[in-house]
Amino acid sequence: MNHCEIPKGYKPSLNLYDTQVAIAMTKRVFEDTLSGALQLRRVSAPLLLDASTGLNDDLNGVERPVEFDIKATGTNAQVVHSLAKWKRQALKRYNFSLGTGIVTDMNAIRRDEELDNLHSIYVDQWDWEKIIAPRERDLETLKETVGKIVEAICATEKTMRALFPKLALLPATSPEITFITTQELEDLFPALSPKERENAFVKDHPTTFLMQIGAPLRSGQPHDGRAPDYDDWFMNGDLLFWNYTLQQAYEVSSMGIRVSPESLDRQLTAAGCDSRRALPFHKALLAGELPDTMGGGIGQSRLCMLLLGSAHIGEVQSSIWDEETLKTCAGAGITLL
Repeated sequence: MNHCEIPKGYKPSLNLYDTQVAIAMTKRVFEDTLSGALQLRRVSAPLLLDASTGLNDDLNGVERPVEFDIKATGTNAQVVHSLAKWKRQALKRYNFSLGTGIVTDMNAIRRDEELDNLHSIYVDQWDWEKIIAPRERDLETLKETVGKIVEAICATEKTMRALFPKLALLPATSPEITFITTQELEDLFPALSPKERENAFVKDHPTTFLMQIGAPLRSGQPHDGRAPDYDDWFMNGDLLFWNYTLQQAYEVSSMGIRVSPESLDRQLTAAGCDSRRALPFHKALLAGELPDTMGGGIGQSRLCMLLLGSAHIGEVQSSIWDEETLKTCAGAGITLL
Protein backbone atom coordinates (compact mmCIF):
# COMPACT_ATOMS: atom_id res chain seq x y z
CA MET A 1 0.00 0.00 0.00
CA ASN A 2 1.28 3.45 -0.92
CA HIS A 3 2.10 5.75 1.98
CA CYS A 4 3.57 9.24 2.28
CA GLU A 5 4.04 11.14 5.52
CA ILE A 6 5.95 14.40 5.78
CA PRO A 7 7.41 15.26 9.23
CA LYS A 8 5.68 18.15 10.95
CA GLY A 9 7.48 21.43 10.34
CA TYR A 10 9.79 19.97 7.66
CA LYS A 11 11.37 22.35 5.19
CA PRO A 12 14.07 21.48 2.62
CA SER A 13 17.54 22.68 3.62
CA LEU A 14 18.21 24.05 0.12
CA ASN A 15 16.09 25.81 -2.46
CA LEU A 16 15.12 24.00 -5.65
CA TYR A 17 18.04 25.27 -7.75
CA ASP A 18 20.68 24.58 -5.09
CA THR A 19 19.17 21.14 -4.56
CA GLN A 20 19.79 20.31 -8.23
CA VAL A 21 23.38 21.53 -7.98
CA ALA A 22 23.89 19.58 -4.75
CA ILE A 23 22.53 16.36 -6.26
CA ALA A 24 25.00 16.54 -9.13
CA MET A 25 27.88 17.42 -6.81
CA THR A 26 27.06 14.62 -4.35
CA LYS A 27 27.06 12.04 -7.13
CA ARG A 28 30.31 13.31 -8.63
CA VAL A 29 32.23 13.53 -5.36
CA PHE A 30 31.02 10.21 -3.97
CA GLU A 31 31.70 8.19 -7.12
CA ASP A 32 35.23 9.56 -7.39
CA THR A 33 35.91 8.88 -3.70
CA LEU A 34 34.44 5.38 -3.82
CA SER A 35 36.35 4.48 -6.99
CA GLY A 36 39.64 5.49 -5.42
CA ALA A 37 38.95 3.61 -2.20
CA LEU A 38 37.94 0.33 -3.88
CA GLN A 39 40.08 0.54 -7.07
CA LEU A 40 37.09 0.71 -9.41
CA ARG A 41 36.92 1.85 -13.02
CA ARG A 42 33.79 3.33 -14.52
CA VAL A 43 32.07 1.32 -17.27
CA SER A 44 28.84 1.55 -19.23
CA ALA A 45 26.01 -0.76 -18.23
CA PRO A 46 22.89 -2.06 -19.97
CA LEU A 47 19.39 -0.80 -19.33
CA LEU A 48 18.04 -4.02 -20.88
CA LEU A 49 19.00 -7.68 -20.60
CA ASP A 50 18.05 -10.69 -22.70
CA ALA A 51 15.41 -12.52 -20.66
CA SER A 52 16.81 -15.94 -21.60
CA THR A 53 20.27 -15.42 -20.09
CA GLY A 54 19.26 -15.41 -16.42
CA LEU A 55 21.36 -12.28 -15.85
CA ASN A 56 18.50 -10.11 -14.60
CA ASP A 57 17.93 -10.29 -10.86
CA ASP A 58 14.53 -11.25 -9.52
CA LEU A 59 15.15 -9.59 -6.14
CA ASN A 60 12.69 -11.29 -3.76
CA GLY A 61 11.43 -13.63 -6.47
CA VAL A 62 7.99 -12.07 -6.91
CA GLU A 63 8.67 -8.75 -8.66
CA ARG A 64 7.58 -8.60 -12.32
CA PRO A 65 10.17 -7.19 -14.72
CA VAL A 66 9.20 -4.81 -17.48
CA GLU A 67 9.49 -7.13 -20.48
CA PHE A 68 8.91 -6.73 -24.21
CA ASP A 69 9.82 -8.38 -27.50
CA ILE A 70 12.43 -6.96 -29.87
CA LYS A 71 11.40 -7.13 -33.50
CA ALA A 72 14.94 -7.04 -34.89
CA THR A 73 16.28 -9.93 -32.80
CA GLY A 74 13.23 -12.06 -32.18
CA THR A 75 14.06 -12.18 -28.48
CA ASN A 76 12.53 -10.79 -25.31
CA ALA A 77 14.23 -8.04 -23.32
CA GLN A 78 13.79 -7.11 -19.66
CA VAL A 79 14.49 -3.75 -18.06
CA VAL A 80 17.02 -4.48 -15.34
CA HIS A 81 16.10 -4.89 -11.68
CA SER A 82 19.78 -4.72 -10.76
CA LEU A 83 23.11 -5.71 -12.28
CA ALA A 84 24.57 -8.06 -9.66
CA LYS A 85 25.02 -10.98 -12.04
CA TRP A 86 25.83 -8.93 -15.15
CA LYS A 87 28.74 -7.26 -13.33
CA ARG A 88 30.36 -10.55 -12.40
CA GLN A 89 30.21 -11.77 -15.96
CA ALA A 90 31.53 -8.40 -17.18
CA LEU A 91 34.61 -8.64 -14.96
CA LYS A 92 35.56 -11.85 -16.73
CA ARG A 93 34.77 -10.52 -20.20
CA TYR A 94 36.74 -7.31 -19.61
CA ASN A 95 39.76 -9.21 -18.20
CA PHE A 96 39.94 -7.32 -14.91
CA SER A 97 42.70 -8.36 -12.53
CA LEU A 98 42.63 -9.35 -8.87
CA GLY A 99 41.79 -6.45 -6.55
CA THR A 100 40.27 -4.23 -9.24
CA GLY A 101 36.69 -3.77 -10.33
CA ILE A 102 34.00 -1.72 -12.01
CA VAL A 103 31.43 0.90 -11.04
CA THR A 104 28.49 1.97 -13.16
CA ASP A 105 25.16 3.75 -13.08
CA MET A 106 22.32 1.28 -12.69
CA ASN A 107 18.90 2.58 -13.70
CA ALA A 108 16.03 0.21 -13.07
CA ILE A 109 12.25 0.11 -13.23
CA ARG A 110 10.53 -1.84 -10.45
CA ARG A 111 6.90 -1.77 -11.48
CA ASP A 112 5.60 -3.58 -8.37
CA GLU A 113 7.26 -1.27 -5.84
CA GLU A 114 4.94 0.25 -3.27
CA LEU A 115 5.43 4.00 -3.10
CA ASP A 116 6.41 5.85 0.06
CA ASN A 117 8.96 8.41 1.24
CA LEU A 118 11.85 6.10 0.37
CA HIS A 119 10.58 3.99 -2.53
CA SER A 120 9.98 4.82 -6.18
CA ILE A 121 9.35 2.68 -9.24
CA TYR A 122 12.54 4.25 -10.63
CA VAL A 123 15.74 3.03 -8.98
CA ASP A 124 19.10 4.72 -9.51
CA GLN A 125 22.21 3.40 -7.86
CA TRP A 126 25.91 2.90 -8.23
CA ASP A 127 26.51 -0.77 -8.95
CA TRP A 128 30.05 -1.88 -8.19
CA GLU A 129 31.89 -5.20 -8.34
CA LYS A 130 35.50 -6.22 -7.83
CA ILE A 131 37.55 -9.39 -8.08
CA ILE A 132 38.76 -10.95 -4.84
CA ALA A 133 40.97 -13.93 -4.08
CA PRO A 134 39.33 -17.15 -2.81
CA ARG A 135 40.99 -16.59 0.58
CA GLU A 136 39.22 -13.20 0.82
CA ARG A 137 35.77 -14.80 0.87
CA ASP A 138 35.29 -14.06 4.57
CA LEU A 139 33.63 -11.62 6.96
CA GLU A 140 36.87 -9.72 7.55
CA THR A 141 37.01 -8.70 3.89
CA LEU A 142 33.34 -7.76 3.95
CA LYS A 143 33.70 -5.59 7.06
CA GLU A 144 36.85 -3.87 5.76
CA THR A 145 35.03 -2.93 2.55
CA VAL A 146 32.01 -1.63 4.45
CA GLY A 147 34.41 0.60 6.38
CA LYS A 148 35.78 2.08 3.16
CA ILE A 149 32.28 2.80 1.86
CA VAL A 150 31.30 4.56 5.08
CA GLU A 151 34.52 6.59 4.92
CA ALA A 152 33.61 7.64 1.36
CA ILE A 153 30.13 8.69 2.48
CA CYS A 154 31.49 10.73 5.40
CA ALA A 155 34.10 12.38 3.17
CA THR A 156 31.40 13.31 0.65
CA GLU A 157 29.24 14.71 3.44
CA LYS A 158 32.14 16.88 4.63
CA THR A 159 32.64 18.26 1.12
CA MET A 160 28.93 19.00 0.68
CA ARG A 161 28.74 20.85 3.99
CA ALA A 162 31.68 23.01 2.97
CA LEU A 163 29.99 23.86 -0.34
CA PHE A 164 26.51 24.35 1.14
CA PRO A 165 26.82 25.69 4.71
CA LYS A 166 23.09 25.22 5.39
CA LEU A 167 23.69 21.45 5.33
CA ALA A 168 25.99 21.79 8.35
CA LEU A 169 22.86 22.39 10.45
CA LEU A 170 21.81 18.75 9.87
CA PRO A 171 22.98 15.93 12.20
CA ALA A 172 26.23 14.45 10.89
CA THR A 173 26.62 10.86 9.71
CA SER A 174 28.44 8.72 12.25
CA PRO A 175 31.63 7.03 10.96
CA GLU A 176 31.46 4.42 13.75
CA ILE A 177 29.98 1.20 12.36
CA THR A 178 28.15 -1.42 14.43
CA PHE A 179 28.12 -4.89 12.89
CA ILE A 180 25.29 -7.24 13.82
CA THR A 181 23.74 -10.36 12.25
CA THR A 182 20.06 -10.76 11.50
CA GLN A 183 19.90 -13.61 14.02
CA GLU A 184 21.43 -11.47 16.74
CA LEU A 185 18.90 -8.77 15.90
CA GLU A 186 16.01 -11.23 16.11
CA ASP A 187 17.31 -12.49 19.46
CA LEU A 188 17.35 -8.92 20.78
CA PHE A 189 13.81 -8.09 19.58
CA PRO A 190 11.94 -11.39 19.04
CA ALA A 191 8.49 -9.80 19.30
CA LEU A 192 9.15 -7.14 16.64
CA SER A 193 8.89 -7.32 12.86
CA PRO A 194 12.15 -7.11 10.86
CA LYS A 195 11.61 -3.43 10.07
CA GLU A 196 10.71 -2.65 13.68
CA ARG A 197 13.90 -4.42 14.81
CA GLU A 198 15.98 -2.27 12.48
CA ASN A 199 14.36 0.91 13.80
CA ALA A 200 14.85 -0.11 17.43
CA PHE A 201 18.53 -0.97 16.94
CA VAL A 202 19.71 1.67 14.48
CA LYS A 203 18.24 4.50 16.56
CA ASP A 204 20.93 3.76 19.15
CA HIS A 205 23.58 2.64 16.61
CA PRO A 206 23.16 5.22 13.81
CA THR A 207 25.57 3.54 11.38
CA THR A 208 24.87 -0.20 11.28
CA PHE A 209 25.81 -3.01 8.94
CA LEU A 210 23.20 -5.75 9.23
CA MET A 211 24.70 -9.06 8.10
CA GLN A 212 23.51 -12.45 6.85
CA ILE A 213 20.30 -11.70 4.96
CA GLY A 214 18.41 -14.35 3.01
CA ALA A 215 18.51 -17.60 4.97
CA PRO A 216 15.71 -18.48 7.43
CA LEU A 217 16.33 -17.48 11.04
CA ARG A 218 15.52 -19.63 14.06
CA SER A 219 11.99 -18.24 13.90
CA GLY A 220 11.65 -19.97 10.52
CA GLN A 221 11.50 -16.75 8.48
CA PRO A 222 14.33 -14.78 6.82
CA HIS A 223 14.89 -11.20 7.92
CA ASP A 224 14.36 -10.16 4.30
CA GLY A 225 14.33 -11.80 0.89
CA ARG A 226 17.47 -12.21 -1.20
CA ALA A 227 17.78 -13.92 -4.57
CA PRO A 228 19.83 -17.13 -4.22
CA ASP A 229 22.18 -16.54 -7.13
CA TYR A 230 24.29 -13.47 -6.33
CA ASP A 231 25.07 -12.84 -2.63
CA ASP A 232 26.28 -15.57 -0.33
CA TRP A 233 23.58 -15.35 2.36
CA PHE A 234 26.16 -15.75 5.13
CA MET A 235 28.55 -13.07 3.83
CA ASN A 236 26.28 -10.19 2.85
CA GLY A 237 24.38 -7.34 4.46
CA ASP A 238 22.65 -3.97 4.34
CA LEU A 239 24.27 -0.67 5.28
CA LEU A 240 21.77 1.21 7.46
CA PHE A 241 21.87 4.76 8.77
CA TRP A 242 19.56 6.52 11.17
CA ASN A 243 17.58 9.03 9.15
CA TYR A 244 17.08 11.97 11.50
CA THR A 245 14.60 13.69 9.18
CA LEU A 246 12.27 10.68 9.01
CA GLN A 247 13.25 9.17 12.37
CA GLN A 248 13.77 5.67 11.03
CA ALA A 249 16.41 3.18 9.94
CA TYR A 250 17.43 3.88 6.39
CA GLU A 251 19.10 1.50 3.91
CA VAL A 252 21.67 3.08 1.61
CA SER A 253 23.43 -0.03 0.33
CA SER A 254 22.97 -3.76 -0.08
CA MET A 255 26.19 -5.67 -0.73
CA GLY A 256 28.05 -8.88 -0.18
CA ILE A 257 30.58 -11.47 -1.20
CA ARG A 258 29.12 -13.32 -4.15
CA VAL A 259 28.17 -16.97 -4.27
CA SER A 260 30.77 -19.64 -4.92
CA PRO A 261 29.78 -22.74 -6.92
CA GLU A 262 29.18 -24.51 -3.59
CA SER A 263 27.02 -21.80 -2.01
CA LEU A 264 25.10 -21.27 -5.27
CA ASP A 265 24.33 -24.99 -5.37
CA ARG A 266 23.11 -24.89 -1.78
CA GLN A 267 21.06 -21.69 -2.12
CA LEU A 268 19.35 -22.68 -5.37
CA THR A 269 18.03 -25.81 -3.69
CA ALA A 270 17.04 -23.96 -0.50
CA ALA A 271 15.13 -21.36 -2.52
CA GLY A 272 13.41 -23.91 -4.75
CA CYS A 273 15.13 -22.47 -7.82
CA ASP A 274 16.90 -25.54 -9.20
CA SER A 275 15.51 -24.84 -12.67
CA ARG A 276 17.98 -21.95 -12.95
CA ARG A 277 20.88 -24.39 -13.14
CA ALA A 278 20.24 -24.67 -16.89
CA LEU A 279 20.67 -20.92 -17.53
CA PRO A 280 23.99 -19.81 -19.11
CA PHE A 281 25.14 -17.65 -16.19
CA HIS A 282 24.36 -20.30 -13.60
CA LYS A 283 25.98 -23.08 -15.62
CA ALA A 284 29.19 -21.05 -15.92
CA LEU A 285 29.22 -20.22 -12.21
CA LEU A 286 28.54 -23.80 -11.10
CA ALA A 287 31.38 -24.93 -13.37
CA GLY A 288 33.79 -22.52 -11.67
CA GLU A 289 34.26 -20.40 -14.80
CA LEU A 290 33.62 -17.00 -13.19
CA PRO A 291 35.97 -15.12 -10.83
CA ASP A 292 35.38 -14.75 -7.11
CA THR A 293 33.90 -11.30 -6.56
CA MET A 294 32.20 -9.04 -4.11
CA GLY A 295 29.96 -6.11 -4.88
CA GLY A 296 26.78 -4.23 -4.22
CA GLY A 297 24.51 -1.36 -5.00
CA ILE A 298 24.55 2.08 -3.36
CA GLY A 299 21.42 4.14 -3.85
CA GLN A 300 22.14 7.44 -5.56
CA SER A 301 18.86 9.08 -4.58
CA ARG A 302 19.06 7.44 -1.15
CA LEU A 303 22.50 8.94 -0.53
CA CYS A 304 21.36 12.36 -1.76
CA MET A 305 18.36 12.20 0.55
CA LEU A 306 20.57 11.35 3.51
CA LEU A 307 23.17 14.06 2.93
CA LEU A 308 20.63 16.76 2.00
CA GLY A 309 18.21 15.88 4.80
CA SER A 310 15.31 15.34 2.37
CA ALA A 311 11.98 13.93 3.55
CA HIS A 312 10.88 12.36 0.25
CA ILE A 313 12.83 10.63 -2.49
CA GLY A 314 10.90 12.65 -5.08
CA GLU A 315 12.85 15.71 -3.92
CA VAL A 316 16.04 14.24 -5.41
CA GLN A 317 14.78 12.17 -8.38
CA SER A 318 12.11 12.40 -11.04
CA SER A 319 9.50 9.63 -11.14
CA ILE A 320 5.74 8.92 -11.24
CA TRP A 321 3.66 9.26 -8.07
CA ASP A 322 0.13 8.44 -7.00
CA GLU A 323 -2.37 11.23 -6.45
CA GLU A 324 -2.28 10.96 -2.65
CA THR A 325 1.50 11.42 -2.58
CA LEU A 326 1.28 14.43 -4.89
CA LYS A 327 -1.42 15.97 -2.70
CA THR A 328 0.47 15.32 0.56
CA CYS A 329 3.73 16.80 -0.73
CA ALA A 330 2.03 19.83 -2.28
CA GLY A 331 0.27 20.49 1.01
CA ALA A 332 3.63 20.44 2.79
CA GLY A 333 5.20 22.84 0.29
CA ILE A 334 7.45 20.13 -1.20
CA THR A 335 8.24 20.17 -4.93
CA LEU A 336 8.59 16.69 -6.43
CA LEU A 337 10.96 16.64 -9.39
